[in-house]
Amino acid sequence: MYKGVFAAVATPFKDGRVDLDAMKRHILWLLENGVAGVVVCATTGEGPTLKTEEYRLIVDAIAREMKGKGTLIAGAGSNSTMRGIELAKVVMEAGADATLQVTPYYNKPTEEGLYQHFKLIAEEVPCPHILYNVPSRTGVNMSPSVVAKLSNIKNIVGVKEASGNLSQIEEIKKVVPRDFSILSGNDDQNLDIYKLGGCGTISVTANIAPRQVVEVYRLFSGGNLEEARALQERLLPLNKAMFIETNPIPVKTALSLMGFMSEEFRLPLTPISPENKKYLIKILRSYELID
Repeated sequence: MYKGVFAAVATPFKDGRVDLDAMKRHILWLLENGVAGVVVCATTGEGPTLKTEEYRLIVDAIAREMKGKGTLIAGAGSNSTMRGIELAKVVMEAGADATLQVTPYYNKPTEEGLYQHFKLIAEEVPCPHILYNVPSRTGVNMSPSVVAKLSNIKNIVGVKEASGNLSQIEEIKKVVPRDFSILSGNDDQNLDIYKLGGCGTISVTANIAPRQVVEVYRLFSGGNLEEARALQERLLPLNKAMFIETNPIPVKTALSLMGFMSEEFRLPLTPISPENKKYLIKILRSYELID
């Protein structure tokens, strides 16, 4: 079972190229601060703009750096099933422990299409796969019944749930095997999802405040629900600030302000607005993340 806090890390760029040195420094800092692992090349990592060879380059470098220190999950999703298979093979050969597979965006497949998409990827690439449901970005919601069917496939081992629908997550918990990992995909709902049977989170906020995000999970797991609730509430303004513009624009800006990477994006993403940057600086200072 995949459990604990996994940071969905940003991909640093320098003059248009992946800055592996900056990425390694950031990930080592995250591991030192208690995360169970990281997710690379996914939404926060600007995966849709990465070339195939960049997937290979990133996963190979980070796998070598992380060996024995944590779990490496690599985004390998696509709205093309064949592309999903190709990327899954690339990241697994490069050293990932599992892939993260987002629901196909734009195509808007039926429930049968979703099932066949993930089933074929699992058959063609016999490694652990974690489903990713984020309808606000993909235009399609993966229902509990589809998750239930897919959870019967041996190497589909979990789901990152970012639908925002707690009732749906509660239903998923009822229809999947006990060892199937349900991971929060919304930082502001982490504790709520833990209470419903979630076993961890794939977190954006953990990029910049790993200790605090890990502490919420640790407190909850230890039965200290009131302390966990209080800390989750204290993190609410920071969690919200990470989404004042499209992810990963705010978190990557924050990481730049914290000295981890340059504030460089790939189109169609662009730098944060001046007004939102001022607001973000104010929030980061209030949490003592920058001077």
